[in-house]
Amino acid sequence: MGVSQPQPAAAALAGLDAALGELTDLYQDLHAHPELSFEEHRTAAEIVRRAEAYGYDVTPGVGRTGVVAVLDNGEGPTVLLRADFDALPLVERTGLPYASRTEGVMHACGHDMHVTCLLGALKLLADARDGWRGRIVAAFQPAEEIGEGAQSMVDDGFFERFGTPDVVLGQHVAPLPTGMVACHAGAAFAATDSLKIVMYGKGAHGSRPETSVDPVVMAAATVMRLQTVVSREVPAGETAVLTVGSLRAGTVDNIIPDEAELRLSVRSYKEDVRARMLAAVERIVRGEARVAGAEREPEFTALDAFPVLVNDDTAVARTMAAIGAVLGDGKVTDPGPITGSEDVGIFGTAAKAPLCYWLFGGCDPATYAAAAAAGTLDRDIPSNHSPRFAPVAEPAITTGVTALTAAALEWLGRA
Repeated sequence: MGVSQPQPAAAALAGLDAALGELTDLYQDLHAHPELSFEEHRTAAEIVRRAEAYGYDVTPGVGRTGVVAVLDNGEGPTVLLRADFDALPLVERTGLPYASRTEGVMHACGHDMHVTCLLGALKLLADARDGWRGRIVAAFQPAEEIGEGAQSMVDDGFFERFGTPDVVLGQHVAPLPTGMVACHAGAAFAATDSLKIVMYGKGAHGSRPETSVDPVVMAAATVMRLQTVVSREVPAGETAVLTVGSLRAGTVDNIIPDEAELRLSVRSYKEDVRARMLAAVERIVRGEARVAGAEREPEFTALDAFPVLVNDDTAVARTMAAIGAVLGDGKVTDPGPITGSEDVGIFGTAAKAPLCYWLFGGCDPATYAAAAAAGTLDRDIPSNHSPRFAPVAEPAITTGVTALTAAALEWLGRA
């Protein structure tokens, strides 16, 4: 009688415990040394060093600071695994011993965790190559936070240089309990249009406001009016978000400035809703300027833009079944559409390949459960882009590495 062989996922994941110490050290090191978009040189060098040590053919400098690691292992499907690695211009307030050492820069979105988990998966997959066939292409992507990194890699000949994948897989850490994975089929992450708007007034001394056209008042009125776009101009059955994240004007208390600057983001899932919201923003801004008596029209500048991320139905069903088989019953859920944005979909669209992109938990389960029971999740569980956001190193690493490894093996060929 022959001896039965372990399933590929089980065989690959058997090496995870031995790698956890190294991966935890890596995560804490990356967290302590964040780098802004297209400035991720230290992070890229660390990725190159480790991926080469695992036996991958590594190409740095793709799309400026991106890194691509490839492992050919015989005839079979090509699987693209993606992780982003840029940080945010934010002052960290976690109090962690491995908090950011770079003033004003923080890994507040978990991209340090994404890199750690992908490198962990690459190591396990390389060590278990006897159990699968095909080609792994790992894209370590820069500049996700400004919506330019994926496109920059595609424009740098990504698919011509590294081949067209049969599937694109990726994940994002979220304020969910560790051990959980969440994925929505269809329109899963919102499109985003970010704008800079400059409203022009007429400066004066603070003691003589009657001689001014006050852009501070103009901008404040505009911000309040913009809050009606979603509530009064978007159909109740649609999902949309409009956020004014920055309003800057003036320098001191007794000078009325000449201008005020607003920065805002518009998030939507459908093109008609997007068009309606952008038109409403422009109408309101120009209208408030006219009401205030501004002699110069406002200026609009488009900033970051993200397309809607659409997960392939079949790819989601297949991938989540594979991940659920490893994580266990009740560990995979559908979160519904996410109003955050992601540019990983550009890889799938450009390659005409199915995409499956999911969330995985980075919060201590006991802490999450206590907050849920108290009804204080929004208050007590920091979300991405918060200065207090930091996934727990473990078991978040185990969750992320397990999910990514199981997903990759589901799409690779069997030995």
